[in-house]
Amino acid sequence: MIKIGHRGACGYAPENTLKAFELAISMGCSVVELDVHVIQGELLVIHDESLERTTNGLGLLTEHTLEYLRQLDAGEGEQIPTLREVIELIDHRAEINIELKGPDTAVPVNSLLLELCARGWSASEFILSSFNHQELALGEPQFRRGALFHYESEHYFEVTSRLQAWSLNLSLGIVNQQVVDSAHEKGLKVCVYTVNEPEDIQRMRVMGVDAIFTNYPDRL
Repeated sequence: MIKIGHRGACGYAPENTLKAFELAISMGCSVVELDVHVIQGELLVIHDESLERTTNGLGLLTEHTLEYLRQLDAGEGEQIPTLREVIELIDHRAEINIELKGPDTAVPVNSLLLELCARGWSASEFILSSFNHQELALGEPQFRRGALFHYESEHYFEVTSRLQAWSLNLSLGIVNQQVVDSAHEKGLKVCVYTVNEPEDIQRMRVMGVDAIFTNYPDRL
């Protein structure tokens, strides 16, 4: 079962910061997950649309300039990193799951990843995921796609088929054995978020889940 550092090792370091990603790798994560928004043409790694929860800023991301956002403290003196900075930090030591969180993120993410692939990175080092399946469909097909769901649906496999998805990414609260088995029959990986408690980790192992997103990678 693959352990994916959810926003890095965000149980121990400020989420979506270089410190959290470095810690996740040191804890043996073969994949790290992050969230991107685009501000003034730059891809910023941050989860929320607003600033209050994870930084010392106020208001919405889109209300501010890139310069202002880069000056904020994202926790423990860390700044909001760019996607390029995170990729350069990881430097082939782990695969990178990029969640297309903000609107209109697929095209600039494609551009950056294609540039990196032209410089020696491999498409297999990147995974694109999103709850916004229309946005995810805009991802370049050479990058694996993970279709995210936070609600039970009768249409999981219609969506994954339409997206030619690599994985079905489900909330811990909705995953069950039948869905896992059906996904595997269709050649899909099953990745579950966010799995932090030891009993839940073990339950996912028994269920045959392929990967878990966790804030505490050392618990797996």
